[in-house]
Amino acid sequence: MKKHIAAIALAVMATASSAGAADKIKIGTEGAYPPFNFIDSAGKIGGFDVDIGLALCERMKAECEVVAQDWDGIIPGLLAKKYDLIIASMFITEDRKKQVAFTNPYYLAAMTHVAPKGAGITTFTNEALKGKVIGAQSGTTQADFIAAAYPDADIKLYPTQDEANLDMVNGRLDLQVGDMLPLLDWVTKNDDGKACCEIIGEPITDKKFVGDGVGIAVRQDDNALREKLNKALDEIRADGTYKKINDKYFTVDVYTMK
Repeated sequence: MKKHIAAIALAVMATASSAGAADKIKIGTEGAYPPFNFIDSAGKIGGFDVDIGLALCERMKAECEVVAQDWDGIIPGLLAKKYDLIIASMFITEDRKKQVAFTNPYYLAAMTHVAPKGAGITTFTNEALKGKVIGAQSGTTQADFIAAAYPDADIKLYPTQDEANLDMVNGRLDLQVGDMLPLLDWVTKNDDGKACCEIIGEPITDKKFVGDGVGIAVRQDDNALREKLNKALDEIRADGTYKKINDKYFTVDVYTMK
């Protein structure tokens, strides 16, 4: 996986309207958060987020271009009008609402702890984890969580989730906190993840950090686009399109987590 992907832009065309020119929408995503968004060995961007975004574009009869942007710059890129929306597994939080507007959630989320197999960590308090090396992706609610929950730990932050995972494989982390679904995918399907690590403890569901689910971000003054996206999301849920995409990646319905 490439570490720096801000310059990568891939045009992916959704179905255009048969009546005149289609709306043109540019979608921003990270491209480094499998299975939600990633860039494959052929340089193509894909993942659950991308597939959902393109399905929404097709429903809105819009012509869409998908742009990969490093996570730390993803909201600034939206505000600078590099793209029109972000679909990148972004938790809907009060702090983010101060900068952007969100659609209704397109899936639910929780965070989790991951440790090397046999680490023996059973207590998740600041006192118990004092001095432990704990990692997370920078600029995320997971990073906010470990800073708040474990202030006496040695906290390490990474530009991408892949880099945090790599340090865990190489024995540089005692523990990490991340979004549950990508880390579950990593420890059950990825060879390195399966060999080294396991999910431990209960899911982290504190709304202060996981918010109200995962939404699509738009600029605060772009209410018309937000409403179109909400309508399209309802429609792809109703007609089975969402389920088809969901089942390509997951064994549970991530919209309801059931």
